[in-house]
Amino acid sequence: MKLAGFFENNSELIVNKALELGFSACGISEANHLSGDAAFMEEWLSNGYQGDMSYLDRNKEKRYNPQLLVENAWSVVSVLYNYFPEEQMQTENNYKISKYAYGTDYHIVIKEKLQELFRFTKDLFPDLTGRVFTDSAPVLDRAWAQKSGLGFIGKNTCLIHPRKGSFHFIGHLIISIPLSINSIPVTDYCGTCRRCLDACPTGALVAPHKLDARKCISYLTIENKEAFSQHFEFNDWIFGCDICQDVCPWNRFSEPHSEPRFRLSDEIKNMRKTDWESITEESFNRIFKNSALKRTKYSGLKRNIEAAGKSPVKADEKTSI
Repeated sequence: MKLAGFFENNSELIVNKALELGFSACGISEANHLSGDAAFMEEWLSNGYQGDMSYLDRNKEKRYNPQLLVENAWSVVSVLYNYFPEEQMQTENNYKISKYAYGTDYHIVIKEKLQELFRFTKDLFPDLTGRVFTDSAPVLDRAWAQKSGLGFIGKNTCLIHPRKGSFHFIGHLIISIPLSINSIPVTDYCGTCRRCLDACPTGALVAPHKLDARKCISYLTIENKEAFSQHFEFNDWIFGCDICQDVCPWNRFSEPHSEPRFRLSDEIKNMRKTDWESITEESFNRIFKNSALKRTKYSGLKRNIEAAGKSPVKADEKTSI
C-alpha cells in the first residue's frame, strides 16, 4: 500500500507539474500494445490513404508497441498544449495558413517543455529511463492521448477534448516507471453530427473517422512534394487547413492560448495576397525562420499560392489524385 501511495502521489506531482508548465491537460496510461489502433491503421494504410507519406509504412511495430521505443516502458504521460489564437489572420484579400503555424514551430516549444517535465520526473525517480516525443518519432499520438483520457477521436480524425476543443498539440513521455493510471475513457460525443464531413471542400473525409490524405488540403500543401496533378478547391489555404476544426461544435469551448511564441507576428498579420504572391526566397527564409512553414520550403509555398489562386473546380468535378 505504501508503494502504491508513493507512485500515486508522484503521479499527481507529474500531472501538476505539466499544468504548471502550461500544458492544458495531462493524463497517464499504461504502456501496452495498441492492438485495436494497429488494426485500424493497417487497414488505413492498405487503402493507400497515406499518399506519399512512406514513413508511415516504416517502423510500424514501434507505433503500436511502446516497448520497442523505450526499453522496459511502463507508463505513457500524454499532454495537450493549446494553440487556439486570440487574434486570427484577416481573410479578406488574403491567403490562409493553419492556426498552428502562426508563430514559432511547435516542435521547438513543446519539446522544450516536455524535456523540462522529463527532468522533473527524473528527479522523482533517479533510475528512470525514457524518451520525449512530440510528433518526431513513430508514435500514435492521438491514440495515446485518447487512452490517457484526454479526449475522443472525432469524425474529422482530430482528438477532441470535451471541454477544451481540438486546437491542441499532443506530446508524450514514455518512461520506465509504473505510475498510477489516472485516465478515464472519454465517450465519443460526435453523435449524428457531420459538419466536418460536409464542410471539407475536397471530400477528404471519406467516412466518419476516416481521412484520405491524398485529398486533404493539409497533406497537399505540406506533405505532398510534387506538382498538383489536378485542381482542388483550396479556398485560399496555402499551408494546412482548419476547416474541419473550425466547423466542429466542440471548438466553441476553445479559449485563446497564453504562449507568446505562438502569437501571430505583425509581419504575417499585415500580409495580403499580393504580398504572398511577390514574396522572395530571402524574405521567406527571414519571416519563417523558426516557423512550421519552412517544412513546405519556398518552392512549395509558391506552388501552393499559384494553386490557391486558380478558380476552384465544381463539386461534381472532384476526383481523387
